Amino acid sequence: MGNLLGSWRFKEPSTVEECDSTWGSDSEGDEPAAAGDDSGVSGSVSPADSERAAGEPGERSPQLTDSPDSVPKMKRSFYAARDLYKYRHSYPNYRKSRKPNEYRNLRFYLNKIPLVPDGIYIEEILTKWRGDYDKLEHNHTYIQWLFPLREQGLNFYAHELTQEEIKEFQSTREAKRRFLAAYSLMLDFYGIKLLDKSGNVARAPNWKERFQHLNESQHNYLRITRILKSLGELGYEAFKAPLVHLFLEESLSHNTLPSMQHSVLEYFVYTIRLPATRRRLLRYARKHYRPPHGFMWGPPPKKRGGGGSTGAGSTGAGSSGIRAPAPTPEQQRRGEEMSPSAGSRIIVSSHDAVVYREGAGGGLKGGPSNMAGLEGALMMAGARGERNEYNDIVSL
Repeated sequence: MGNLLGSWRFKEPSTVEECDSTWGSDSEGDEPAAAGDDSGVSGSVSPADSERAAGEPGERSPQLTDSPDSVPKMKRSFYAARDLYKYRHSYPNYRKSRKPNEYRNLRFYLNKIPLVPDGIYIEEILTKWRGDYDKLEHNHTYIQWLFPLREQGLNFYAHELTQEEIKEFQSTREAKRRFLAAYSLMLDFYGIKLLDKSGNVARAPNWKERFQHLNESQHNYLRITRILKSLGELGYEAFKAPLVHLFLEESLSHNTLPSMQHSVLEYFVYTIRLPATRRRLLRYARKHYRPPHGFMWGPPPKKRGGGGSTGAGSTGAGSSGIRAPAPTPEQQRRGEEMSPSAGSRIIVSSHDAVVYREGAGGGLKGGPSNMAGLEGALMMAGARGERNEYNDIVSL
């Protein structure tokens, strides 16, 4: 029995719908979901379709017009949905390393070892780097140490978190204090200030200058995704929603961060583990998203008439046919099967395009360009043999 359990492997979802349970367990009186609808998205993207849609590294995504019939229509990224599904479900296929647990992330935060390869200690970063925006922008080795995850990033000298290390980190006051200081440091870099110990945030005095930079420097959206994930891993899940709400407000309501819109909705929102919190954020986004028919993130439309299914010709932005809720790992253990991927042509978001450009376009300043090129190419090539199984969306 032990060998059977040791070789068991959770079958990962194969469509966007299977990855997204945001609207599948709604108990807060939302619009009633269509039969079998889980995510309310307008379409799923299979690995093969994502590969075909990658296009040239410099391509820009066509913008939606005010016409509901405008083509091509945006589609959600399967790779983003699957990556964040794995994160929210604590990496169901995670394999514990056979190497001794060295707790290198915790020791870094205790100022006992420097980050590699730069040889810089955490106290130097916290005391000397604040306000040095050029250094924070162009150095690409520190972010994996400041915000560790249970997945590999582009700095292969950084170590993945382990569950044992997470427990030790969360019980170590000095490490937690420095972690919040590092979070505040990065917020300042983005033009945001941390208001209190509950995670509330607001614009910093220099927000105009920093928002302009953030709107143009889109590789920082990958960093923000990593920061949000790390907050959840190290005990600060409640800090995510205030930051994501601020980004939704700035990108959708105030139009101060228009380039960030798709990344907030496709990535940042889905780092949040609690479906009810995701629903609240997406309801806010739906009210302010323009054009309204382009909103792809639910909720599913109300059933009309006697509850019959909507015809193919009248399917709205929130519906693309019959879908089943995402099976849980426990259901998978009972042998339940998942539905196959439904292919459709997609538009690559700016967030995905940044990964592709940095992966295929010569690497990063101050970082290992050969490794960046390898990971970027594997990610966008996608399902060719699942060669990049451990991390389809690369977090910088």
